Amino acid sequence: MCDNKRPETMERITTPELANAFIEKELAALRAQIGDGKVLLALSGGVDSSVVAAMLIKAVGKQLTCIHVNHGLMRKGESEEVIRVFGEELGANLIYVDATDRFLDKLAGVSDPETKRKIIGGEFIRVFEEESKKLTGIGFLGQGTIYPDILESDGIKAHHNVGGLPEDVEFELVEPLKFLFKDEVRVVGKALGLPDSMVYRQPFPGPGLGVRCPGAITRDRLNALREADAILREEFEKAGLMGKVWQYFTVVPDFKSTGIKNGKRSFDWPCIIRAVNTRDAMTATIERVAWDVLQRITDRITHEVEGINRVLYDLTPKPTGTIEYE
Repeated sequence: MCDNKRPETMERITTPELANAFIEKELAALRAQIGDGKVLLALSGGVDSSVVAAMLIKAVGKQLTCIHVNHGLMRKGESEEVIRVFGEELGANLIYVDATDRFLDKLAGVSDPETKRKIIGGEFIRVFEEESKKLTGIGFLGQGTIYPDILESDGIKAHHNVGGLPEDVEFELVEPLKFLFKDEVRVVGKALGLPDSMVYRQPFPGPGLGVRCPGAITRDRLNALREADAILREEFEKAGLMGKVWQYFTVVPDFKSTGIKNGKRSFDWPCIIRAVNTRDAMTATIERVAWDVLQRITDRITHEVEGINRVLYDLTPKPTGTIEYE
């Protein structure tokens, strides 16, 4: 059987009981694999890496070191939350690296999606390598790979979870979730006792807002995207949609149109809202958001976010569209 093929006999994890059975089996496997070794984990704060971190903390405790790299493409307040939840509440060995300028300087003027992805992934590896060289005795690399990542990466695009192995640093991979779908990961996270803010956190790709800022990334458009996304998430939570809609986010494409703001002609970007529902991320349907909710979001984004004068709603399911834009 291929190492990257989900076992045909593997039952879908839909209940706490099944999650606990999976956890016990994986904890034993992790302890057997790692022994008294040390593990390094790139902790984005997303569901997948958070669940892996929680499992490794439970399995090997302080043998785990987590590195959180802020590449400047995080959602609003995201790095702060990672520090609070993992550094303070869970007591993990956490290293925080603010590499915003380094990443955005490398991305300046780059518009091709795959080139952007490779720059982000490559720079992440370099930062990760630099930090790992400051540590001693690390033999294992934890990763939040899940099954859709493996399926969608085959012949289509580079793996969307930033990671990989530095050429001159040898790590053995630890991937306890690689046969799970996203809904299963959430059940496991809940069973591990992670806070709901982590378990039900919106899916977020490794390249972060870079895949939601099509074209060459500029700091002003990236800031507009980040602020619009924060408003969307706040309003969806107020409307009771946070736990109902599987994934929702904003996109700010690299073109402008005329409009009127503050009584004057404007030439600004549009903001696209995408809200989808899915079981396994392989197909997705569109959430029918109430008109008054969309109107409120539109009013806030167009009046509160500098550089945006239109709000659009993406009605495209998967297929034909993918969930993300790049």
